[in-house]
Amino acid sequence: MATTEATLDALNPATGEVLASVPSMSADEVDEVVERAKQAFVDWQDATPKERSELLHKLADVIEDNAEELAQIESRNVGKPIGLAREEMPFAVDNLRFFAGAARNLEGKSAGEYITGYTSLVRREPIGVVAGICPWNYPLMMAVWKMGPALAAGNVQILKPSEQTPLSLLRFAELAADVIPANVLQVVTGDGVPTGQRLVEHPDVGLVSLTGDINTGKLIARNASDTLKRVHLELGGKAPMVIFDDADVDAVAEGIKIAGYANSGQDCTAGSRVIAGPGIYDALLEKLVPAVESIVVGDPADSEDIEMGPVITKEQQDRVLGFLDRAKGATVLTGGEATGERGFFVKPTIVTDVAQTDEIVQNEVFGPVVTVQRFADDDQAIAWANDVRYGLAASVWTRDVGRAMNAARKLKFGAVWVNDHLVPIASEMPHGGYKQSGYGKDMSIYSMEEYTQIKHVVVKID
Repeated sequence: MATTEATLDALNPATGEVLASVPSMSADEVDEVVERAKQAFVDWQDATPKERSELLHKLADVIEDNAEELAQIESRNVGKPIGLAREEMPFAVDNLRFFAGAARNLEGKSAGEYITGYTSLVRREPIGVVAGICPWNYPLMMAVWKMGPALAAGNVQILKPSEQTPLSLLRFAELAADVIPANVLQVVTGDGVPTGQRLVEHPDVGLVSLTGDINTGKLIARNASDTLKRVHLELGGKAPMVIFDDADVDAVAEGIKIAGYANSGQDCTAGSRVIAGPGIYDALLEKLVPAVESIVVGDPADSEDIEMGPVITKEQQDRVLGFLDRAKGATVLTGGEATGERGFFVKPTIVTDVAQTDEIVQNEVFGPVVTVQRFADDDQAIAWANDVRYGLAASVWTRDVGRAMNAARKLKFGAVWVNDHLVPIASEMPHGGYKQSGYGKDMSIYSMEEYTQIKHVVVKID
């Protein structure tokens, strides 16, 4: 429980109005939270896989039983359409139930006599106190991606939501208070400095997991190095959608409409770079422009038909528009400006006539902006797709299975979709990046490995 009198305002980005004020915790308060977590770990580390599994199922029940309330909070605080917020809740539930099962199915090398006269066995043990720093675009779902494997592996967890969007995670913690053993799962609120920084630097925190931007990831990695703690980083992306000439142009246009503009383009896997073949380029733009112009933009509270809300803050709105202002020589086919009488809205935007070296192609905009380039041949398409510092997600669109498999092999991204983008994710499958999109995996059994450490035990038998 925070004792500070300092607070932060959580806004509704569709209106600019204050929804609530939350504590802005000091470094000393973070120290107190870590100390409580350390004490909780003494008992929690002895919890059996069955007990850990049961807790995760109870947490899943909390989301399932309160899905509409949590979705409404998420919609207002993030500014996302209510339908999108609702879709996240069953997936969060599924993710927790997956890790509830995984808690009881950890695998490892079999015990045996690898050295004559000795039996060796491998223990996979929890790290202890782990911290998760969550982003503002999917505040509750990303928190679930961190708490699921952390608790399943036997750790205790401290979560810090974004200062912009703390409300859904805080409400979840309130609803779940009766089912969580004391201090096994705690939430701290505040700015990156000092609240987040203290979590990263604290010597008793054994791992920090961040979902955020590259610069924040680099700062956290540097600060964590002083205590040699583990770091798990998912640092955004600049996802290409490689469209070959034989692709279904109608399906591609509809796919871009979703991949590029869902959640106002504020998604690290958003299809923000369309790289289209010479034979499909013109036909694609003929379909794409009206598809994007048909997106219903507005305050999600006004109608369930709203397809795209605002970006998260005035600063983010200015940042997105700044990319467009600096894109000299580019052509804005649609959008390209702010909209609405209040809130932080940007019209869905398509930009063409951009060079591979342009800032708007190379850097993550994190808004409803999609660039479209025309490639000359397959080699250039793959080269352009790979020619960014990011490596989180990509997609390939073609009817040719051989071409698709070859592209999937050559694309340097942690996820590659074929004839779809953004939507197909599963709790059983890993999510994480190549290159400067970070390292470590969310979801899947690979994520469990991130939150454990390996011990070799040797027993003399004669």
